Amino acid sequence: MRLLRNIFLALFILLVAGPVLTVAIYRFVPPPVTPLMIIRIVEGRGLDHRWRSIDSVSPALPRALIAAEDARFCDHHGFDFDALQKAYANNEKGKKIRGGSTISQQTAKNIFLWPGRSYVRKGLEAYFTVLIELGWGKRRIMEIYLNSIEFGPGIYGAEAAAHRYFGVGADRLTPAQSARLAAILPSPLKWKAVGSGPYVKKRSRRIGAASGTVRRDGLAACVA
Repeated sequence: MRLLRNIFLALFILLVAGPVLTVAIYRFVPPPVTPLMIIRIVEGRGLDHRWRSIDSVSPALPRALIAAEDARFCDHHGFDFDALQKAYANNEKGKKIRGGSTISQQTAKNIFLWPGRSYVRKGLEAYFTVLIELGWGKRRIMEIYLNSIEFGPGIYGAEAAAHRYFGVGADRLTPAQSARLAAILPSPLKWKAVGSGPYVKKRSRRIGAASGTVRRDGLAACVA
């Protein structure tokens, strides 16, 4: 009986108390490192990670990220079921694999989990997504997302990316530069924000145009 209680206690701490406490701490404290950062360090890619408050990041970058990754970020509660349905239909047709993850889901994955597509990891991602939506709110989710995104080999977050690619702080990123950063996110180890190929240039132009719509329609109001 005591063994059973100990097992339940361990599971409670591992699956409930631990995650909830960690999410609560990260509501106020910047996450120091992520599992992906550790993996990349082991791979020998280095680490350039500089925390920057969302108030000190050019608003052009959140707009570009919303335009590129999650147009309904301010409206949904962590999951965009319309996007997931479209992604499923697209993949069923045998076309290029398309994801339906929201910025909230990506943030949960980036901060708490490891890369992969297993059902266990996706289940944990959904769990952490609910926790951060409840515990952080949209503005904090975006702030942590801005500071945890992998923008290239060893490059994490808006500040490191802005310095590495454009020689400026994240507060001085232009709409065009922000669109170029957002454009490389699907494959940051393959695509480059500077010296980009035709596909990334074309994609960044589309994101730039969509960013204008995000600004005009107030689709980034929750992080403004």
